[in-house]
Amino acid sequence: MNQPKNIVIVGSGLGGLICGAILSMEGHHITVLERNKQFGGNLQSFARDKHLFDSGVHYIGGLEPGQNTYKIFKYLGIIDRLKLEKLDLNAFDKILFQDDATEYNYAQGYDNFIETLAVNFPDERAAIEKYCTVIQQICAAFPLYNLEPQESLTPSDALSIDTHAFISSLTDNVKLQNVLGGSNPLYAGIRNQTPLYVHALVLNSYIQSAYRIVEGGGQIAKFLASIIRRNGGVLKNKTFVKRFVTEGRQVQYVECESGEQYAGDLFISNIHPAQTLAMTATEAIRPAIRNRVAELENSLSAFVLNITLKPGTFPYVKSNYYCYLNDDVWSSMDYTEETWPLSYSVFFSGTSKTTDYAEGISILAYMRYEEVAQWRDSHNTVQEPMNRGEDYESFKRRKAELLLEKVYLKFPQLKGAIKNYYTATPLTFRDYMGTADGSIYGIVKDYRSPLRSYISHRTKVENLLLTGQNVNMHGVLGVAISAVVTCSEVLGLDYLLGKIHHAQNS
Repeated sequence: MNQPKNIVIVGSGLGGLICGAILSMEGHHITVLERNKQFGGNLQSFARDKHLFDSGVHYIGGLEPGQNTYKIFKYLGIIDRLKLEKLDLNAFDKILFQDDATEYNYAQGYDNFIETLAVNFPDERAAIEKYCTVIQQICAAFPLYNLEPQESLTPSDALSIDTHAFISSLTDNVKLQNVLGGSNPLYAGIRNQTPLYVHALVLNSYIQSAYRIVEGGGQIAKFLASIIRRNGGVLKNKTFVKRFVTEGRQVQYVECESGEQYAGDLFISNIHPAQTLAMTATEAIRPAIRNRVAELENSLSAFVLNITLKPGTFPYVKSNYYCYLNDDVWSSMDYTEETWPLSYSVFFSGTSKTTDYAEGISILAYMRYEEVAQWRDSHNTVQEPMNRGEDYESFKRRKAELLLEKVYLKFPQLKGAIKNYYTATPLTFRDYMGTADGSIYGIVKDYRSPLRSYISHRTKVENLLLTGQNVNMHGVLGVAISAVVTCSEVLGLDYLLGKIHHAQNS
């Protein structure tokens, strides 16, 4: 364990970068290989009209001293370097319904969360209190989520509860049921399928504390990359790994599209497990395992409008909006060509220039990959630009106008405030994030067969490990914990958790 290893990390998403940072801090030699120009995966930020937008990290939870994300970022030495803005204490998220003028607010802190929702539902306090109690109990059933030692990531008694059924069991008040499930686009929640632990682990960190990153989440990637370089590691972009070359039960090297080879003692894949296994030709991985992973369903993708705004026209709000065009928050994925979109989410881009008026907002709505499948053979990135054609551009304009038409119903002031808008589709997520179908939250979890979608950080190849949103959980905290688990295979879990807790107290 104490001998420095040559470790090759394929993919520079948050999981890969945290693994690289942790292991380089412990004296190992790190090489990170990234196919795109920019490092960071979903952490990537990009500029439009001189305003920075986030690709995926629109807000982060658990960033107060003593909370989980804070502990990991403190250990990494980046918490004090991030430009952070705390979201509204009494309304970090707002749940809106088209035919209801009330804004239903999620507040930070469990007591505040209860008090705030009880204003709208005074007769439902007991249901709201039970909801909060169970959420915290579920989180406590996952010691590793709280950075405490845990032998297994899958305690069975906390896996087999359906989110929708649980919320419905708390109250007969349908509006409250929908409000409590209203932020389910955070994890692409599915009625009668999404396990309660997914809902609980995601929501808990935001209820604890919710922050927006000012000037883009890309700074997380920048700081992590600087740690790797400072400790002698190398990050190479524009390097497309084609396959993991094995001998027996060991990877010998990865081979790139260019023909370059990178040998190592240990390899960590931050790309989708199904793609990783497809790139690894070895009898050590049985066909049954390959088939199981290849057949797992990925979550939906999204259509995104990134909007730059005319100065001084649209108020800046320290809240996120989850808006529904009907009264069922679990039906948004079931749209048709005629009914799209059934919901959308609004995120403000943090900027240090002004807090009175917004400079940019991102609006997301679910979109199935099949809608853009006719252009699947096209690939368009900054590194390798390609014009997908006028039909594709026309498709994006039509979808953008349909979405804006629905958004104006709740935000009429936006209509005269738009300077420009820029679109992203499932193809954009596919090309920049590396997922085969543009999935934004990875593999779908199912409470009815929880172990089927469980992906271990270990593989049957002795020196090949996995990390990222498909190992453990998605989201910043979920991926950070995934990286800790992966690194523990090299460093030892007790040792690594001890280092994280020591950093918190230093």
